[in-house]
Amino acid sequence: MRFSKYQWTAIVAGILTPALYVLINKQIQRVEQTNKAQKNLRAFLIMIQYSEGTLGKDAYRKLFGGDLFSEFSRHPDIPITKGNLTSTAAGAYQILHKTWEEIQHKLGLPDFSPSSQDKAAIELIKRRTALEDVLAGRFAQAIEKCRKEWASLPGAGYNQGERSANSLLAVYKIAGGTAIAA
Repeated sequence: MRFSKYQWTAIVAGILTPALYVLINKQIQRVEQTNKAQKNLRAFLIMIQYSEGTLGKDAYRKLFGGDLFSEFSRHPDIPITKGNLTSTAAGAYQILHKTWEEIQHKLGLPDFSPSSQDKAAIELIKRRTALEDVLAGRFAQAIEKCRKEWASLPGAGYNQGERSANSLLAVYKIAGGTAIAA
């Protein structure tokens, strides 16, 4: 296995384990050759999955707290309590049921399949006016704009365990994203 400078940095810093490297690379294999903007978008989506703790083969089946659901015909809408928090978050992007209903209606999504979840996550990024930043590779700006959508992003302020910007940038780059300065 050959590692890039970013991969070695992430491994040495304890951000990336060999197992996580394998998971990220499996996600990358799903991506067809696309232009830079599409690569940045796919890398950003993978980074959100990592940040939300869903990255892996069961990403699209994860409930808040880590249990799995099996039916993709609709959002599972299962309230789960962990500590002081109750949430209906589900799927690769941990979308709340109420948010899902809004997005599903707006986009006409037929189900809660992986494809529909991806489209919903992109719509949430767009809603936060961050899509152009994501496509252009303005990583820091995109994180800043999306942090209130995903509690795990730095600066979200929801007291739910935020990931560091450095760890997210490392995953983003490993997943094929290109980050540029503002």
